[in-house]
Amino acid sequence: MAIPYNGATQDFSDGVRLVDLDEDATFETSVVQGRGGTCFQLNRLFARLLTELGYDVTVLAASTAEGWEASGIDVEHMFNLVTLDGEQWLVDVGYPGPSYIEPLSASGAVQSQYGCQYRLVDRGSRIALQRRGRITRWSVVYTFTMQPREWSDWKAMEDFLVREITADTGPQDGRKILCGRTFENGQVVLKGRRHLTVRDGREEIRTITDDDEHAQLVSHMLSDEFR
Repeated sequence: MAIPYNGATQDFSDGVRLVDLDEDATFETSVVQGRGGTCFQLNRLFARLLTELGYDVTVLAASTAEGWEASGIDVEHMFNLVTLDGEQWLVDVGYPGPSYIEPLSASGAVQSQYGCQYRLVDRGSRIALQRRGRITRWSVVYTFTMQPREWSDWKAMEDFLVREITADTGPQDGRKILCGRTFENGQVVLKGRRHLTVRDGREEIRTITDDDEHAQLVSHMLSDEFR
């Protein structure tokens, strides 16, 4: 709740660092300064925190349908698996949403959190994490495998982002904005011009056409005063 998912103001002036990430410097900017980050910063820092607290942590990779279509890379997303007292839990503090907020049991059971339901569905070689709200159908959040990952596995994603940034000469009209926040009973996500709020499992979607309102929403979602 305190740290935003921030894919809106990432600074790549010094290059893209997913593999050789300076975790101490990232902690300073993402947590101490409250600027947040993406899964590559937030879930990596959380993996370090959990490990230093004594938990059994395995780093996993996932891909959304949209991400796979754009890049063909199965390490688009980074999250964690924690083994505790013989049970496995999915732990993800680096997804903009909507998705699970608290740890999710890596089992076949349907689980409820804040008015939404979640389940894991076997898709052959991959596992699909599915979600539905109070009045929406099941939809896929992302797909993944239980294969343990190393930081070096994200070199392909790093190279992809370098190519994307180098080739991006188009107008900055907000379409590539991606940020999210979690609050007491739900989440809010701004993806491009699409503003989605999930509160107690009920979804409200708006398309933001006014540039000033869009800029204000981004600023508010990334601020310390977010409510």
